[in-house]
Amino acid sequence: MKKISRRSFLAASAALGAAGVLTACGGGSSSSTAASTAPASSAAAGDASAASGDPAVTLVYAEVNPLDTIVGQTASYFKEQVESLSGGSITIDLQASGVLGSENDVLDNILAGGDTIDISRISAFALTSYGCKKSMLLSLPYTFVSREHWWNFANSDLAPDFLNEPQELGLPVRGIFYGEEGFRHFFTVEPVAGIEDLAGMKLRVSNDPVMNGLVEGLGASPTVVSFNELYSALQTGVVDGAEQPIANYASNAFPEVANNLILDGHTLGAVQVVITDNAWNNKLTANQQEAIMEAGRLSQEFNASLSEEEENRVLDELKAEGCNVVDVPDKTAWQEACAQVITDNTAGLEDLYQQIVDMA
Repeated sequence: MKKISRRSFLAASAALGAAGVLTACGGGSSSSTAASTAPASSAAAGDASAASGDPAVTLVYAEVNPLDTIVGQTASYFKEQVESLSGGSITIDLQASGVLGSENDVLDNILAGGDTIDISRISAFALTSYGCKKSMLLSLPYTFVSREHWWNFANSDLAPDFLNEPQELGLPVRGIFYGEEGFRHFFTVEPVAGIEDLAGMKLRVSNDPVMNGLVEGLGASPTVVSFNELYSALQTGVVDGAEQPIANYASNAFPEVANNLILDGHTLGAVQVVITDNAWNNKLTANQQEAIMEAGRLSQEFNASLSEEEENRVLDELKAEGCNVVDVPDKTAWQEACAQVITDNTAGLEDLYQQIVDMA
């Protein structure tokens, strides 16, 4: 099937909605938060223990980051659990380091009906560009004050509604589980000491409206660059800086070209793993579906136990290797710079957003 852009997809979805086809969609604590099980976003009535006798199937899993990152290790764990729980009837073909394209490339392929990718790890708010409004609330700056706050949400009764939002919209993808890859921080080619030093800089964004507004609020210029091209963009001066979780910053060798990291923690790197409707409905038996969901529950717990410890380890290594790491003990100025972004993007969803805020 021909690949479509997000703009084309939204236009087509709007037309379908008019015809009545679609329905409207509506760093802190330690790993102790991992005790709760992940919310199941997709009903699976099968028995995972009986999946071993089901037809063999291989599912392709796309991950844009290397396997030594938090999300990469989570993907490897998910693969192990799926293959074990299914008795070997499901094989996960894990394609990491962006070999299948950027996150947006993967989503465009999936939502256009492509069948070369079955599962992908995406930012929790990546589907915002395709009409998902609830997911956008998870990306608003300084929404989550700690990891514990995030896991209170991810393990709450509210989380399945967010994971199910694509299904409510008629998008051909469904959530399996949530995770996180640490708080996101800005890093730059030239040293920065505070928020005022970002003014006038070209900071890389992925054409997300929230990030665009955040960067503009800081007095900087949002510059769209594909993740796969970010290293060279920093190296050649196309951009002056970007933002990533600490583990991703290190694993992608960004300190080689931008060795200044300011720990502003503007957003928690919330992620979700999704599976296509084609894979769910046409490739898996009910027993295999249950194996996928059980692996998701276990992987959510694994991610919660891994993330903070791994982030702290990498940060210590960065400091030891000479990275210029700047702490931000008082984030008041940063929060004030983001106030308009929050107001603009919670319109009509104020009560739902307040429910998330109140989970701190």
